[in-house]
Amino acid sequence: MGRSAPTSFIILDAQSVKNTETAENKGYDGGKKISGIKRHLAVDINGWPQAIHITTANVSERDGAVALLALNSEQFRLVKRVMADGGYTGENFAGLVQSTIGAEMIIAKQSDLKHGRITPQRWVVERSFSWLDKCRRLWRNCERYLQTSRIMVALAFIRLLLKRY
Repeated sequence: MGRSAPTSFIILDAQSVKNTETAENKGYDGGKKISGIKRHLAVDINGWPQAIHITTANVSERDGAVALLALNSEQFRLVKRVMADGGYTGENFAGLVQSTIGAEMIIAKQSDLKHGRITPQRWVVERSFSWLDKCRRLWRNCERYLQTSRIMVALAFIRLLLKRY
């Protein structure tokens, strides 16, 4: 398509997922009232994951995103802009993103949608989460360990890629 292979724009978001009884690692997300894990994703403009990080649900979106960026900072060395929703607002978070990977932070707020200004890139990450929800094993967290959950999410995306191409 005339684009370079490394991406210069990523979109961040997190999804809280309920646990089954077998899962050992869990936390409570008070905002969504879910006991389980949180999947943090950084996707490119096509919705394909550039980084996946799994935490317990009690970890905030900002803290999980900072960990995701720090763990994958070498991979994100060419990223110039990062987009996220209103849950990631704040000068501290924007400063952490700037110091970790050297990228500018863009916030797509819900109020923009109410006033008719739609940010289509913002829905790319939501579509990626909906792709995961179509996998029977991922609509709920069945895994005992966070590492296994991360591997299952990666395998689901690999399966999607293989089906499409």
